[in-house]
Amino acid sequence: MSDATPSIIVAGGGTAGHIEPALAVADALREHYGARVTALGTTKGLEQTLVPERGYDLRLIDPVPVPRKLSPKLLSLPAKVGRSVMQARAIMKDVHADALIGFGGYVAASAYLAAWSLRTPFFVHEANARAGLANKLGVSLGGTGLNAVPGSGMPGDVVGIPIRSDLGGHREGEDAERARSLWGLESHRQTLLVTGGSQGAKRLNDALAGAVEPLAAKGIQILHAYGPRNERPAQEADGYVPVPYIEDMSAAYAVADLIVCRAGAMTVAEVTAANLPAIYVPLPHGNGEQGLNARDAVSAGAARIVQDSDMDAEELQRHVLSILDDASVYNAMASAAGRVGAGDVAATIADRIMARLDSARPDTPEN
Repeated sequence: MSDATPSIIVAGGGTAGHIEPALAVADALREHYGARVTALGTTKGLEQTLVPERGYDLRLIDPVPVPRKLSPKLLSLPAKVGRSVMQARAIMKDVHADALIGFGGYVAASAYLAAWSLRTPFFVHEANARAGLANKLGVSLGGTGLNAVPGSGMPGDVVGIPIRSDLGGHREGEDAERARSLWGLESHRQTLLVTGGSQGAKRLNDALAGAVEPLAAKGIQILHAYGPRNERPAQEADGYVPVPYIEDMSAAYAVADLIVCRAGAMTVAEVTAANLPAIYVPLPHGNGEQGLNARDAVSAGAARIVQDSDMDAEELQRHVLSILDDASVYNAMASAAGRVGAGDVAATIADRIMARLDSARPDTPEN
């Protein structure tokens, strides 16, 4: 290693689904090994906000979106990739990086190519049920593959998804109390959390619009993240709290009794870690990965899936009430969510990175 303090780069940008796993591993590296962690990102994603808030040095390179499938867009990549790789190489040299781990997103391909060119050990984590082209490239270059689930199409061990250690709060703990203070929620009422992720989801917003009043009439309070790019919902009801975006997800998960959301890999991992029953509404486009992300949770009985085309006010109300109105159903789902959890994946990945560095050290001769 470059000095007594290991220097590790975590590369993940664009959406929270790429950034949060990177920061979870960064936390484990810093807490367990005292590593100096640098986050590599681009100007296109949420990392410009999320990374500094967590106390990490953020370095930026030009974004290079890599198509998930072979297409004519690949022809325009070489020049953009070359510039971005040179930027990543300069950053790796500046921080004397001993290793790099990437999590996909616009930054990943350039990061892997830079690490390969510098002969720096690197790891590739794929959170989704179907691997993206950038991560497949990373493994083909010699990166160590780490998969969230089997069968992603990318070689590598299955380790799960790294998540923050503070997401499994108790309904009566400090996180839940903070949530009630933040959003004016009442401790004696059941709480439904509805979120479409960092950008919101119009389908969920439209479905909830027609369900707010009947759910509120049943005494259910609703915390709704409708998305900063969407208009504030016009609905008003006792206990209905619409917000553009939820920054404190630890508090939101802790106070919620049930969540309705998309099925991004990171979301599914966080929800199950919080022992939170879920109704997943996978994105209808792409390669079907969101449905696969939720497969294990649904099979275990921790969640239900409603197809995007089927989600409307009536369907939302029916599923929510069938879960929250029946204690035996609810308790079985919460218990199943606890069984789906995969343990401290972030620490496991940090251990692997450090073991790789230890194995690469030259033996110190005995005196």
